[in-house]
Amino acid sequence: MNKANRIFPLLFLFLSVACATKSVHEENTDRLRAQQTLDSLYKYYSVEGSNLLRETYPLDSAHTATYLASAEQANVPNAYSYLWPYSGTFSAINVLIAAGDTVYNKKVLDNRVLPGLEEYLDTKRQPAAYASYINSATESDRFYDDNVWLGIDFTDIYMQTKQQSYLDKAKMIWKFIESGTDDKLGGGIYWCEQKKSGKNTCSNAPGAVYALKLFEATNDSSYFYQGKKLYEWTKKNLQDTEDYLYFDNINMEGKVDKAKYPYNSGQMLQASALLYKLTKNKDYLTDAQNIAKSGYNYFFTDFKTSDGEEFRLLKKSDVWFIAVMFRGYIELYNLDKNDVYINAFRKNLEYAWTHMRDEKGLFSTDWTGEKKDDKKWLLTQAAFVEFYGRLAEIKNTK
Repeated sequence: MNKANRIFPLLFLFLSVACATKSVHEENTDRLRAQQTLDSLYKYYSVEGSNLLRETYPLDSAHTATYLASAEQANVPNAYSYLWPYSGTFSAINVLIAAGDTVYNKKVLDNRVLPGLEEYLDTKRQPAAYASYINSATESDRFYDDNVWLGIDFTDIYMQTKQQSYLDKAKMIWKFIESGTDDKLGGGIYWCEQKKSGKNTCSNAPGAVYALKLFEATNDSSYFYQGKKLYEWTKKNLQDTEDYLYFDNINMEGKVDKAKYPYNSGQMLQASALLYKLTKNKDYLTDAQNIAKSGYNYFFTDFKTSDGEEFRLLKKSDVWFIAVMFRGYIELYNLDKNDVYINAFRKNLEYAWTHMRDEKGLFSTDWTGEKKDDKKWLLTQAAFVEFYGRLAEIKNTK
């Protein structure tokens, strides 16, 4: 073989390896970003000698949790995070497992996340459920929406692993959710067990998603009918019929709080998509597409970077609310393959990586990148792990 004949095969091999390496690198960028963010989370929010986490970084002993029903509880300084922010790490780990880093993150789930979560489990009050703060402290309120998010996570990880203990937890939590329903206002799930002042989209919309996922996991039709019923109740009582988006809650006098948050519409988007997937009734697909279009118009805004680039930027809101909304857009994308909305999220997350992170790898909450937060919330960091993990998961399923 002459020199030229030797060179061309070697050159072809080199180019093939280079292209393959580039492809693997591109394919894994989002997963690596998710893992890096999770590593930063555990580095700065961990409590030595414990599986629990701090709520803020830097630690703010005067931190007030504005998301609780009890002002007395919210104003008590706590050494550890409340349940809701902690639960974000469960979602984050689940997504990383789905994105392909299974062995390492399954160990983190079983040896760190879930043991920490059990410190919030309250079995004294029945049905058993997770309380808003650790069970070794003074008894705290139990929220139906907190438990719905956990139920979704336990169902999701069961679907990935088929490990029965996860499904057992999901079923246990569902019994608590059922205990939070009655015929007042025509049905629906309350927000807080101890203060039944209203029924919120944030408990009913994900409640529908949860029930439909349980149906997929078990093939028990009772879950399907409960999910469908919750979907219909929420649509009837809390949808803005002018733009298809969802209001926040309805109180026991029938007055609707018309605030619109990303996760509420996002969970009804996901529930619509799941119902279409399960029934092939095109009315549900139309519902999902209507919500998606209006959400894109409402929760994004036109933006121009300092370099003159223009794209649709996410409006400032609770970052985790937006991450949960993203779940709905992904569910719809899996059905209709319209990538306009997914690409909008992808563009925002690409911009966020270079403009919203600090030198510790922690994220602020302003999507323009102009305002930096002095104090960073645990749940915001978990949400970004979920964001990048879901982008990686989309690539893995193509």
